[in-house]
Formats: sequence, C-alpha cells, structure tokens
Amino acid sequence: MLDNQIDNKEPTHILIRSARIIDPASGMDQISDLAVVDEKVGAIEPDLDPTGFDLVLDAHGLVLTPGLIDPHVHLREPGQTHKEDIESGTRAAVSGGFTTVCCMPNTNPALDRVDMIRFINDRGDETGHCRVFPIGCGTIGRQGTTIAPIAEMQRAGAVGFSDDGDVIEDPVMMREVFQAVHSTGTAFMQHCQDPKMTVGAVMNEGEVSQRLGLTGWPRIAEESIIKRDIELTRPIGCRYHIQHVSSGGSIPIIARAQGEGVPVTAEASPHHLLLTDRAIETLGSMAKMNPPLREQADCDALTQAVADGIITILATDHAPHSAVEKANPLDQAPFGIIGLESAFGLYHKALVETGVIDLPKLIELMTINPARLCNLDQRGLGKLTIGGPADITLIDPEHPWTLSHSDLVGKSTNTPFIDWTMNARPMMTIVDGQIRHSRLAEHA
Repeated sequence: MLDNQIDNKEPTHILIRSARIIDPASGMDQISDLAVVDEKVGAIEPDLDPTGFDLVLDAHGLVLTPGLIDPHVHLREPGQTHKEDIESGTRAAVSGGFTTVCCMPNTNPALDRVDMIRFINDRGDETGHCRVFPIGCGTIGRQGTTIAPIAEMQRAGAVGFSDDGDVIEDPVMMREVFQAVHSTGTAFMQHCQDPKMTVGAVMNEGEVSQRLGLTGWPRIAEESIIKRDIELTRPIGCRYHIQHVSSGGSIPIIARAQGEGVPVTAEASPHHLLLTDRAIETLGSMAKMNPPLREQADCDALTQAVADGIITILATDHAPHSAVEKANPLDQAPFGIIGLESAFGLYHKALVETGVIDLPKLIELMTINPARLCNLDQRGLGKLTIGGPADITLIDPEHPWTLSHSDLVGKSTNTPFIDWTMNARPMMTIVDGQIRHSRLAEHA
C-alpha cells in the first residue's frame, strides 16, 4: 500500500517498512526497514523514522531483495525492432522485477565493434527502463573466422563476450578468443551447439521426434562443445560460462571441471526446468527452443544441478519473435520464447515450491551470482550496501496469479506459459532509486 505520496513529484526519499530483507551477498535475512535516499541505499535497520520521506511504503508480508539481474536477454536492437527494442524489452524487464539486463550481440549489425557497444550504452540511457549492459561478440559478425576487438569493446562497456546463437566452431579461433577474453577479466558465454550435428533439427532427438517424423537434435551436440571448451580454457584460465544448459548429460561434465578448478559456470532457463519435448505436440512452435526442450530425466538432472550448486545462475534467454513468424510451419518458425515477465514466478514454481532450494538461494541465483558473472558486483549491483545503488525488487512470495496476454508488456507474446498459475510475483521494481514499475495495489 502507498501510505504517503507527494503528488506531482518523483520521490527521491523512499522508506520501505517492515519487509523481509534478503541479501545473499551479505547473508542478510531479517525483517527491517530500508531507506532510499538520493538514488542510494541510505539505511537498513528496524523502525526508521519516517519524517522527511517523500514516500512511505508498508511492505509487511513482502520480500525485499537486490534488483534481479538477467545476464542473457535478446533486445533485438538494432535490426529486428519489430520483435523488440531496448525500450520495450526493458519495460518487460521491470514488469518482471529485473533492474538489470545484459543483451546478447546477435543483432543486425552485430555488437562486434566499439561503436556498437557505445550504441547500446547510449540507447539504454535514452530509452531503457532498467540498466542495460551489452555483451560483445567474440568474432566479427559472429562468423567464427576473425577475432573481434575484445579489449577495446570491454573498455567501451562490454561486460562479457559471446557469439550467442552460434558456437565458435574452429578450436584455434576459440582458443584465441579465450586468451583475449581472459586478458580483460570478463567471461566468455558459449552457445553450446555443434551445428554439424543439428542440421535441420527442430526438437530433441528422442521418442517424440521419431514418432512425429521430425529431425532430432542430439544431446551430444551440446555436450561435445562443453567438453572441447573446457579443455581449451583449462590452461588459459578464461572464465567460461555455459548458456541455457539443456542436456542432463552436460551436468557431470560441468561438475567434474568445477571440481578440478576450471572456472566454469552454467545457467538454466525456466523452460528447460518445467517443459519437456512432449510440449511440441500441443504447443507447436511455442515449444520450439534452441537448445531444444529435452525429456523429464533432463529436467530432473538440471533441477538437481541447481540443488547441488553446479548450476549457479538463472537466465531467461528472453527471445522475442512476432506472431507472424511463430505462426510459420514448425520447420520454418524461429527458435525461442520470451521470459522476462514470468521468470520469477516460474523459477519459484520449479525450485522453491518443490523444495529443491529455499527462497534466499533463489534470490542468490538471480542477483549476486549473475552480477559476479558480468563483474557488475564491482559496480555495487546484485547486493544491498549502504551508499550503494538503490536497485531493489519487492516480491510477494504468496501471490497466486495466472499469466495472461495482458501481463505481456513487450512487443512480442511468444510464450508457452499463458494460463499457467504461479504463486509468487515481483510487486515493485526500483532502479537507481526510482520506481519503474509497481503493482502494489494488488498486495492486500
């Protein structure tokens, strides 16, 4: 509830009262007040004096966390702005509780030059509802043949590197990219897919693809790239991040490398935890993903990997496409779905409500861990510190709601989760001390 609000004035001094404050970076988990003062966290302690605040919020029953961070989104700008752009994509992000997103470089033109990195920075500043950080290409045009100016792009603002959507096939080039990325102190984020093994594939290779007569996508296409890259980066020490793990067979490979001290991290997306390849039969192209939905055993292995601390980051792979494109026949429709508006509720459903992890662990996987992946913790993001950025998400952990088309505020609506009921939802998103989205009126 809004207890007190000054009309016609953007509040710069906000007091949030009686929230359960969870900050995994510091280990904080307590009922307390938090003051936002001039875009910074001013104080965290019980029973703060409300005098002088522009806005006082009663957050009893709500959870206050560092702003959620998604390190893997597609904002489609430049080049495909009929699907999404930085303004619409960040509007979807704050609706889902995200205060920071990192955008992938598979745009047109690709983010493979200093001027393109600066373009994203400028557009984020001009039109973004939340913070936007660019991920630069590893190779020019994501073609895998000529290394991109990695050091220069990092100095211009790239917070990581990837040829996302395409793997770097040539191991010699991959090794050169690892060396260059390592010198910047950033991570390389790999789309693990051997393209020679997935020609014409539209879904997981298995019983369902055989029954439907569709070309299957074998798990080894993912696992073989992970194995190769681990051996390539082992002597270099480049931080290596595996995007959207889909195969249960990838988990022991990752776990073994982590146990041997190789700097390997991995992420999971909501759809790979909650859906199987059987969804293709009823949802068609809305269940066409890259990498594909696998089988229940794979979902179970990924879920267990989250519980075991092998997968330590959750990322949506938010991939907007127009309704016309997704309406094409399955073999012609594009891969991917949107995810920003529904991510928190789906992760809560898959991981917390099932007892796999608790709520503080879920917050860790969506705040400080992705911040560290992209070195954003060095900017004060992903955590709550006095004097640090006031990027805050307020969550109702007991808020049943059903995803409808009216909840989708970006340009695209390609999701298989319409009509799914979830039981937790972000209720307010504060970015740099400014309220960017609120549905607190729904919180009784």
